[in-house]
Amino acid sequence: MPSHDFLPRRRRSWGATILGAVIALIGLVLAVGGAWLVGVGGSAYYLIAGLAMIVSGVLLVRQRIAGGWLYIAIFAATLVWAVWEVGGNPWALVPRVVAPLVLLVAVLLVMPLLTRAASRWRWGGGGAVAAVVVAAIAFTALGKASEAPVMAALPAASGIMGDPSLHQAGADWPAYGGSYAARRFSPLSQITPGNVAGLERAWLIHTGDMPSNPQVAGTYGAENTPLKVGDTLYVCTPKNLVLALDPATGRQKWRFDPKVSDDAIPYTAACRGVSYYETPGAAPTAPCARRIVEGTLDARIVEIDAATGQRCKDFGVNGEVDIKQGMGQVSPGYISINSPPTIVRGVIVTGHQVLDGQDRWAPSGVIQAYDAVTGQQRWSWDMMRPDRTLLKAGETYTRGTPNMWTIASGDEQLGLVYLPMGNSSADYYSGLRRPAEDEFATSLVAIDVASGKPRWHFQAVRNDVWDYDFGSQATLIDYKGTPALVLPSKQGDLYVLDRRTGRPLTPVGTIRVPQGGVEPARRPATQRVSLWQTLRKPTLTERDMWGMSPIDQMVCRIQFRKASYHGFFTPPESDRRSIEYPGYNGGSDWGGIAVDPARGVIVANYNDMPNYVRLVPRAEADKKGWAPRDQARGAIGGAEGAGDPQANTPYAIDVNAGWRLPFTGMLCKQPPYGGIRAIDIASGKTIWDRPFGTARTNGPFGIPSMLPLTIGVPNNGGAVVSASGLIFIAAATDNLIRAIDLKTGKTLWTDVLPAGGQATPMLYEVAGREYLVIMTGGHHFMETPIGDQVIAYALPKRG
Repeated sequence: MPSHDFLPRRRRSWGATILGAVIALIGLVLAVGGAWLVGVGGSAYYLIAGLAMIVSGVLLVRQRIAGGWLYIAIFAATLVWAVWEVGGNPWALVPRVVAPLVLLVAVLLVMPLLTRAASRWRWGGGGAVAAVVVAAIAFTALGKASEAPVMAALPAASGIMGDPSLHQAGADWPAYGGSYAARRFSPLSQITPGNVAGLERAWLIHTGDMPSNPQVAGTYGAENTPLKVGDTLYVCTPKNLVLALDPATGRQKWRFDPKVSDDAIPYTAACRGVSYYETPGAAPTAPCARRIVEGTLDARIVEIDAATGQRCKDFGVNGEVDIKQGMGQVSPGYISINSPPTIVRGVIVTGHQVLDGQDRWAPSGVIQAYDAVTGQQRWSWDMMRPDRTLLKAGETYTRGTPNMWTIASGDEQLGLVYLPMGNSSADYYSGLRRPAEDEFATSLVAIDVASGKPRWHFQAVRNDVWDYDFGSQATLIDYKGTPALVLPSKQGDLYVLDRRTGRPLTPVGTIRVPQGGVEPARRPATQRVSLWQTLRKPTLTERDMWGMSPIDQMVCRIQFRKASYHGFFTPPESDRRSIEYPGYNGGSDWGGIAVDPARGVIVANYNDMPNYVRLVPRAEADKKGWAPRDQARGAIGGAEGAGDPQANTPYAIDVNAGWRLPFTGMLCKQPPYGGIRAIDIASGKTIWDRPFGTARTNGPFGIPSMLPLTIGVPNNGGAVVSASGLIFIAAATDNLIRAIDLKTGKTLWTDVLPAGGQATPMLYEVAGREYLVIMTGGHHFMETPIGDQVIAYALPKRG
């Protein structure tokens, strides 16, 4: 009789042989990588497990059942180590346990082939039952990972905060954020938590604006929030086409094309919205009594008649003004207006996007203002010329200054616009910046629309070398009887400021921050932080590294240990990578926040991802061929910072946005990568905070997993809140639009979108019926499908 430990050659199990070879090979990889990880100060688990797996694999190849028993022991030890390291966090356990569990099932299936036939059924049956039980437990745990508790009660409605805007949301949606207070709140209440499950598509239209030029196809993505005024819905497309639609049916009334050429398209072709203005004193039927104001990708402001779509000939020259006048040399694509202008007291105020990371002396970030009827320039704010509001003949605006690429908010009563400012044109190197740039970069600046002079400014980051520019609109609220605003940041901090003076109304403090980097003398010892509310998570540790298996998690751990990382505000270096956490797409971006002014609640969706960064010395960058983008050569697209030259500085910049692994494309930080939170403004307490977005479109090698598990995914775009207590939001990379209960954070309704929903939805009413509208244009950086659909949802018609 053959022993239990060894089978004669004629009964060799090829399954055991193959499995043993696989286990031994995996063990070899883990042992080599584990030795490297130990050498850089990391966990010894991978080295020990790798060596044990080599032995287990060799024994299985030699047909010894002891190899199976050894692997069972390895798995048991791995489980103990995993729970010791990360506790019961289901997503953190995935790379530590799932792949070893798959191998365990395989081992249990081949072990019967290495024992007497009479007992094979016991091995096989027991192994199969154990595998099913473990898998069921794991799947249930992952499904409950997003079920965070409600931490505070939803405040009761106690009256509406005053809104200083001329036009406010209701049956209409007259401004990008509902009004220039930017609350993204609708007082409509027909769609409720009780009936929202009955929402259905009322209509869907295609704008027809899809890329025809393969060179720009990778940069398309519509981020538009439509306006609804009276009997018309106004939509803009990636190349600035404006469509006027019947809001009840989607039928097109007119279409306007400002003729933007392909060479003007920057990283992303995006029109986030248009603006609406009523000509004072004009008869309702007069030409351009009501105007649509649009900023274009080639840096024009165009006005068209809201009723007909014809140009307003009394505005500028043939209905447009060119904001590039006075900027000197501007290459195509370097200056663009992605966001709708803000109009306060009859003055159009606009910033513009300056193509990031290209040249220290890129075109100016000057803020400009124009008469809303005539187009005559009222003033310009060039921070390097504080005493000059208009250029003299032959002068040009100062190059390289910080710009406002996002949306301003406005206070009609105070006559102020609030500008969320970006950084100077070389984001990651500060050595050549001038005092005024240091003063106003990464600040909220309140400008008097009458004079063009700053009234006050609030700076969130000193000497910013992390691309932490402000992307969100400030949202105007009343805070304990004071006219205030809420200012979200990419760092995750939320500030409440007196909007008359900029004085903080909630606690603000400073923290000591890491020093060093390539400009140690430029690094301040402290940075400002909010002590009231932050969306930022704790400092990363090696244990936070992730992947789909122990191997890619080990690689991420090695990268973590090799990088420079000393916590929040770690400065970039040139001799090795550094970790920036949160990354430049962290916290709140251009989607901003939503505020329920009746209940006094903030709704903030946010990202929670690091960047893996390195400053590349100029000589090395030159060898790589990194030069300012030349659209004629097709050098467009790609993630921001991924090989940007930062010409005329000593360093280029290479940013691994999100910190992805090569080959698999998986992120190195463990989930969640995005969340959504509700905050009680009065108390500053979190009501609930949940991961946002499912894993259905995510997976290794870019293969969608289609798993409905809430993992928390990257998101861009904002939310709208209704008076009935619902949050409507798309934004996430899982291509779903959701209705979320404001009270509990639970998702009550979803629909699968035909393309990425990286835009903010809005609500309006027609003939007593409420509609929810979202544009699904996709987003190249978020890697969601590109589309041209505008979709309206409503409850079924009665009867």
